[in-house]
Amino acid sequence: MDRIDRKIIAELARDSAQTSEQLGARVGLSTSAAHRRVKALEKAGVILGYRALLSAEARGNPTTMFVQVTLVDQRQATMLAFEEALARTAQIGEAYLLSGESDYLLKVQVPEGDSYERVHRDVLSALPGVQRLVTQMTLRTLLAGN
Repeated sequence: MDRIDRKIIAELARDSAQTSEQLGARVGLSTSAAHRRVKALEKAGVILGYRALLSAEARGNPTTMFVQVTLVDQRQATMLAFEEALARTAQIGEAYLLSGESDYLLKVQVPEGDSYERVHRDVLSALPGVQRLVTQMTLRTLLAGN
């Protein structure tokens, strides 16, 4: 990656909906050169995809919780069953495998009209291999990453 590729990545992180013409103008390339560079970055796996940033209202005004999950053991079968079930769980926005005291950290979003108690009881506690859940509720989002 060169300096221009890094500029393209920074521009797309700022606004991924811009046209190749707009992107080219911002990074000093023609429209076709900007388009070719973006396609090459996608093919190389540098750009993994694009997504819309939705308002809280569009997402059902969710309350965000961070949940540390400890499994009953760390056998491959236990972790795989947990991760496969997790991928089918709509309330999970992000999930991370951790080192340290807990095995996983989950970002759980509970839409307005639902309750964390129900999600905890019916969804999270029902995931395979769960031994312990420790929940922290967010009060306010200060920075949101990409």
